[in-house]
Amino acid sequence: MTLPSSDSPLRVGVAGLGTVGAALARLLLTRAQELSAEGARPLRLTAVSARDASKDRGFDASGLTFHANAADLARDPNVDLVVELIGGEDGAAKSVVEAALETGKPVITANKALLAAHGLQLAALAEKSSVPLLFEAAVAGGIPAIRALRDAVPGQKVTRVSGILNGTCNYILTRMENEGIAFDDVLADAQRLGYAEADPTFDVDGFDTAHKLAILTSLAFGTEIEASDMYVEGIRAITPDDMAAAAELGYRIKLLGVAQLTDTGIEQRVHPTMLPLDSTLAQINGVLNAVAIDTDLLGEIVLSGPGAGGDATAASVLADLQDLARGLEPKPLRLPRGTLRPYQKARMRAHEGGYYVRLSVVDKPGAFAAIAQRMAEHGISLQSIVQRRKPTDTGPHSHQPVIIITHETMELSVREAMDAIVADGHVNAAPQIIRIER
Repeated sequence: MTLPSSDSPLRVGVAGLGTVGAALARLLLTRAQELSAEGARPLRLTAVSARDASKDRGFDASGLTFHANAADLARDPNVDLVVELIGGEDGAAKSVVEAALETGKPVITANKALLAAHGLQLAALAEKSSVPLLFEAAVAGGIPAIRALRDAVPGQKVTRVSGILNGTCNYILTRMENEGIAFDDVLADAQRLGYAEADPTFDVDGFDTAHKLAILTSLAFGTEIEASDMYVEGIRAITPDDMAAAAELGYRIKLLGVAQLTDTGIEQRVHPTMLPLDSTLAQINGVLNAVAIDTDLLGEIVLSGPGAGGDATAASVLADLQDLARGLEPKPLRLPRGTLRPYQKARMRAHEGGYYVRLSVVDKPGAFAAIAQRMAEHGISLQSIVQRRKPTDTGPHSHQPVIIITHETMELSVREAMDAIVADGHVNAAPQIIRIER
């Protein structure tokens, strides 16, 4: 079903009234005249769905139809399109989106988990019903990264998409660097301030970034969404010592999501990365996000701004609403579902920037020589090796922090060398390995 072009209001139903949903409802109710002036059709909020109808969310809901069941909102005859802001890859979020698409109603969602898990199925359902499925707010909050890949980049060859895609991690790393405090202490403070969830696993272990990256990858390279087959590493293991070493070497540590086109497929990875201090992404601090898109004609395009929060995410949802109000109906994944190529994971290859490796080496004769030998056996050339002796750490079972910087090498080689060093008994803790971007 295609929305008719008319002066009649475009009736909006919002499923989920958390931080983002409540912010969107307030904007639709208080700025209706301004929004109508900017779009081909007026926008009118007519229905909402949430678990608790009585909760005060900062707007007058007396004139709205309330649905306890989100799927009922999708079937409401007084709703022309559905905005899903419930969250989660299954349950009510999936049900309301499917119900809306099956009923022939456009859907706007900010749900990256849902898209990463079921995006292909939902895109096919949207195409079958001939209605739009839009999701600008699903990646990087208020940054128009989806719009850039969907509307501005086609006709160019995208070779790489990378970004700082999680504000919680960026906030934690920024404070660790600036204040020299440990991960656990910053995390506790972030939870107190509302920047981190009570269970921060999804954010700090990299899964949130992975879901967002999978969506960007599909749009950038015209492939099916694949969120499960990528290397994902979070930031729990980063220490103040790593931060200090990075600064001494002229780098800053950020959690990056990277998707890169290679001759063997697509490389998708999420992990802490050392970036040169003068690089664009290294300047993105606090809760801000950024997305960098490398193209053959324009070079690198960098978009940055608020990556989360009610107003920023609601603004991205409004942008999608305005597109529908103007009669624009882009394909969900830029290309028709049937033309998306199967995702092909790239082979592990040489990394252009080398690696930072921190080892806790048992202080015994021959340990350093044995470590260097293991690195040589795996074809790893060392740029530098620095022993950071701790004066208070002495005795027969003492250990010394050792930092190794490698030249360009294969990641597989580094991992195998570290496994051998651990097996030899020369270290008393898991090695810390961080990629270095040049």
